[in-house]
Amino acid sequence: MKVVARYRGRELRETDLGVIRDVIAAHPEASRRQLSKLLCQAWDWRQENGQLRDMLCRSLLLVLHRAGHISLPPVRQVPPNNAVLRRRPSPVPVDRTPLVAPLSELGPLEFRQVRRTAEERLCEALIAEHHYLGYVRPVGEHLKYLVWARDRVVACFAWSSPPRHLAPRDRFIGWSAEARRRNLRFLAYNTRYLILPWVHVPHLGSHLLGRVARLLSSHWEQRYGHPIYYLESFVDPARFRGTCYRAANWRFLGPTTGRGHNARTNRATQPRKEVLGLPLTRRFRALLSVVS
Repeated sequence: MKVVARYRGRELRETDLGVIRDVIAAHPEASRRQLSKLLCQAWDWRQENGQLRDMLCRSLLLVLHRAGHISLPPVRQVPPNNAVLRRRPSPVPVDRTPLVAPLSELGPLEFRQVRRTAEERLCEALIAEHHYLGYVRPVGEHLKYLVWARDRVVACFAWSSPPRHLAPRDRFIGWSAEARRRNLRFLAYNTRYLILPWVHVPHLGSHLLGRVARLLSSHWEQRYGHPIYYLESFVDPARFRGTCYRAANWRFLGPTTGRGHNARTNRATQPRKEVLGLPLTRRFRALLSVVS
């Protein structure tokens, strides 16, 4: 049967549109949000952790509505713009005394996964104040870490769902388009890595990258119901050499095109970054290429 529409890798045929129209007709008083949940239940469309794919389904319905395939009920309430309402995290009071020591004398290091904890705000504020890219609220699956040395925070990590299309990574893995669509959730993207500017400890950067790589998959599975097989990040060569990543066995895979993920032209509009990757298992290619 002919594919009528595609959205985020999901192919929709006329029978699928018929299911959507039946759900809308059977619930004439339902809001758009309620319809998306009902459709997710009808399709049993769920995330790996069992939660309904409500937000994704809502976006799909809007795309179909705008294309004229279905007719949604009028909007009842305009949601607030969280990007506008959410203020930049304020600076936080932390010990900023210079910390100069060899790694062996730093003391025991504690990695705290702070997503949805009281310390998440501290992590966001430190990244906002001290990372050159600032803090941007992640979308999709994501985790955040604070690293403590005794009673002092020394570093922050932020990890999120990866870009859907990244040519150097896709060539390195060797997966098909269908395998990428099915298995992209098994990748995690290091969006922010910050060692606080008053911390001067040789080899700390690569040491922390190695430590967090051993923790991330199990923590991701606890939160989202599936493991992680592969890590990736970008490095801006105009600013950094990526030394700590390379020392932690991350591999340089090639440059980005500089077009960005929503580019409408083949011309570079953004700085070209270096793509770095780290498999977490020797079987990563086989695991990420499964399509059944």
